[in-house]
Amino acid sequence: MSAENIIRIQAENVNFYYGRHKALKNINLDFYNNKVTSFIGPSGCGKSTFIRLLNKMNDLVADTKTEGNIWLDGENILHDKADAVKIRRKVGMVFQKPNPFAKTIFQNVSYGLEINGEKNKKIISDKVEESLKKAALWNEVKDRLADNALKLSGGQQQRLCIARCLAVEPEVILFDEPCASLDPISTNKIEELILELKKQYTIVIVTHNMQQAARVSDWTAFMYLGELIEFASTDKIFTVPKEKKTEEYLSGKFG
Repeated sequence: MSAENIIRIQAENVNFYYGRHKALKNINLDFYNNKVTSFIGPSGCGKSTFIRLLNKMNDLVADTKTEGNIWLDGENILHDKADAVKIRRKVGMVFQKPNPFAKTIFQNVSYGLEINGEKNKKIISDKVEESLKKAALWNEVKDRLADNALKLSGGQQQRLCIARCLAVEPEVILFDEPCASLDPISTNKIEELILELKKQYTIVIVTHNMQQAARVSDWTAFMYLGELIEFASTDKIFTVPKEKKTEEYLSGKFG
């Protein structure tokens, strides 16, 4: 395999249940290093459920069960003994709706460093600046770091949440509909940011916006009713899909 396609995460025969309902059915999927993988498909098809397995967020949901393996750095993160805190440090997540803390802009970014035990103020300050720069927000907030983060616009709040995620130095970043509540200008900034971030991180994004998937992702997974219908390079999925169901979804016949 070329350096271009180094597998970072590997899912094997993954099933997931909410109570008796089988929400994911035998998912097999590889995620490649420094690439963007997008998940598309109708609402309720299992996209968000699946990516939340990648940082054990579904462990927080009562009456659920997972089967199969997801390998990250040689560790099966679905194993009961896998350290959820360690995995969430390695696999960061940005949610659909911006969720800044009701703290200052600086404190939002420094929070993860501090709870992980960092006490050196210079290191914290430098990491806050670095993370805000990576999130393309530094120039907009550098003179107002003591302001409450809730004063920021929606797009700025989402980039702040990305900076907060970056501060703890993850290796993989999950984006669950990161632009769903944003205007087109803010959406464009987030998309540009994702393309820049993939140089350093492996990125997984759930999106209902097929044009967004086409713009930002290298690989695309189409899911339907809990099944992975097709997974291929984004170019192939959008130009010559193999599966009839994929073609029907992309052409707007359902979804």
